[in-house]
Amino acid sequence: MKRKTRSAMWGRSVLTLCALLLMASFAFAGRTKIAPDLRGVTPGSQVNIIVQFDKPVGPAMHEKVFRRGGKLQRELRLIRSGTYKLSASELSDLASDPDVVYISPDRAVHSLQTGSIVPAIDYHNETINSPAAWALGLNGNGIGVAVIDSGIASVPDLNSSSVVYSQDFVGDNGGSAADLYGHGTHVSGIIAGNGASSTGPGYSYTFQGIAQGVNLVNLRVLDSTGAGTDSEVIAAIQTAIQLQSTYNIRVINLSLGRGVYESYTQDPLCQAVEQAWQAGIVVVVSAGNEGRNDSAGTNGYGTITAPGNDPYVITVGAMNTMNTPDRTDDIPTSYSSKGPTLFDQVVKPDLVAPGNLIVSLYTAPETLNQENPGNEVPYSVYQTDGSGAPSPNYFVLSGTSMAAPMVSGTAALMLQQNPNFTPDQVKAILMLTAFKGLQQYSIAVDPVSGQTFDEEADIFTVGTGLLDAQAALANAVVPSGAFGSAMSPFATIDSSGNVVLVDGTPVSGATVIWGGSTPWADTVIWGGSLSGSDDAGQTVIWGGSTLESDTVIWGGSTEQGATVIWGGSTNQGATVIWGGSTTAAEAVIHGDKH
Repeated sequence: MKRKTRSAMWGRSVLTLCALLLMASFAFAGRTKIAPDLRGVTPGSQVNIIVQFDKPVGPAMHEKVFRRGGKLQRELRLIRSGTYKLSASELSDLASDPDVVYISPDRAVHSLQTGSIVPAIDYHNETINSPAAWALGLNGNGIGVAVIDSGIASVPDLNSSSVVYSQDFVGDNGGSAADLYGHGTHVSGIIAGNGASSTGPGYSYTFQGIAQGVNLVNLRVLDSTGAGTDSEVIAAIQTAIQLQSTYNIRVINLSLGRGVYESYTQDPLCQAVEQAWQAGIVVVVSAGNEGRNDSAGTNGYGTITAPGNDPYVITVGAMNTMNTPDRTDDIPTSYSSKGPTLFDQVVKPDLVAPGNLIVSLYTAPETLNQENPGNEVPYSVYQTDGSGAPSPNYFVLSGTSMAAPMVSGTAALMLQQNPNFTPDQVKAILMLTAFKGLQQYSIAVDPVSGQTFDEEADIFTVGTGLLDAQAALANAVVPSGAFGSAMSPFATIDSSGNVVLVDGTPVSGATVIWGGSTPWADTVIWGGSLSGSDDAGQTVIWGGSTLESDTVIWGGSTEQGATVIWGGSTNQGATVIWGGSTTAAEAVIHGDKH
């Protein structure tokens, strides 16, 4: 790409991100104990709310709502909360109670897949190097993965032993956790499908899940239309934690989301996923499908959905494999939500995985199939001399919902290989080893409308890169005994007007990602080679050569072969992940020395 065009594109990104960060800062400054989407509710109308207290939820806390005419619907002990129905005219009075921390609506959540598409082989396993993991004998055996979604249907590629527990939180299907929508079955197939319906001499391609040996825990929170509520999702997360030791639940997959209305520190859904993370469960969340949303004039930036806006969880965006196993031609999908997050400016997504035209499992009666019958995969796609008739087993969907379970399946493989890994170590390794060689600029084309979208593989679009299962399993940078927090970094604006990355809160020594003094007035993202010394304030993010073949990810100053992830200053071969200063080959996770 010509230098002039490159500078123009970066200039647009700088202005967009600066505006977004400023808007978010102003919004954050005005927060109160009542969520913004409750403030315009008609007085006297009945609203379903989640009330967070500063004490464990119980009779004393319920009474605070009861005496204002409220009714309890569900206790959410995980986050010291309850779900209630209350008159909107009582909200201000309830908020004045000193034990009430925050009041928000019991908001609607939904699945994160897109509509009709053309079936084809997506080659996602080859793209993320799943076969290399299988060659090591890894299949996720013994690892429990909780799929909090629309349920799981009975299909041939998920044998009877795959789903070890099921529970319904919706109440619209006679207590059954069977999938009426089709989304949860598709997600589960990406994680654990065994390929039974496409295996044998008559097949040219086998559709397999990434971790075929995992134990699936089916927690149904989405109804036949793919909709649910915060309280249902929180109750399911609470159940997953309670069942953690029974089924060795090490991973939760959340291919769902909703808008962001407040800081993650107040959002009840974010508080719930943090509790699961702190309990030792890897939480993988879809980034959202709002990347084409320019309603705020941000070119799709700032559209990450909740709970993917939480800095603890692993937030996954979607890539298009271009229907080839060669990942160097992969491009970001135009619909994949981009960071930073609203209110807190967390740098998201953390990484990306294939999410476009993904083939997985379904059954004919499900709503998604009824609405999109053209998504059924013809036999001719994967059978030798197959007909054009639609398969009763395989279905195509696109979205960040499809990308998240690829990371969940890979996390299960990692935990089978290293059972002592913490969620933070899993996240750090996945991001460290993500493939960095993506195209910096690309054009995405909508196959239906023909509309084109200019895409940049920048920090807020693809995170640290494309999921690589083989590299994650081969990684030796993070010792099994290491510890620390792997919170995603935050973006802010420094005194010079540069967009910078910081660890938690604005601090000196932040890494400049847009602005500063560099060649052509832009920062190097996705690397390249910088001849000579690293001078004039240059910052290299995601690769490139600086001093003596250093690798720098998320900036920092290095010498003598150091590897830096998320900043910090190192020398003599030290390894730094998420900041800190080290010497003499020490390993540091989030600033903690080991």
